Amino acid sequence: MIYLKAFIIGGLLCVVGQILIDKTKLTPARILVLYVVVGVALGAFGLFAPLREFAGSGATVPLLGFGAVLAEGTKAVIDKEGAIGILTGPLSSGAGGIAVAIISGLIMSCITKPRAK
Repeated sequence: MIYLKAFIIGGLLCVVGQILIDKTKLTPARILVLYVVVGVALGAFGLFAPLREFAGSGATVPLLGFGAVLAEGTKAVIDKEGAIGILTGPLSSGAGGIAVAIISGLIMSCITKPRAK
């Protein structure tokens, strides 16, 4: 049942993104940023935890999950260290995902050849 919930919620997030691409003039990059910002808002207001509990990886794998990780890390460091947590919280909590994205991009740029469109 957890796989079905993850598939449905993750699929709905993809459907919303596709509708935004098809029906608005938003670029895919802006939609990605919108998803991260919505994830930050959900995480900041404590609404992402119930969604994560219900949908599992269907909620955490898309960019909503990355945004929520940034918000939760910020809140944790602000509670512990004060205002400096605004700067250090998102980076420390999201460091793993950021590092994987950078390293994956580097590896792919080394093993593929770019083509002009």
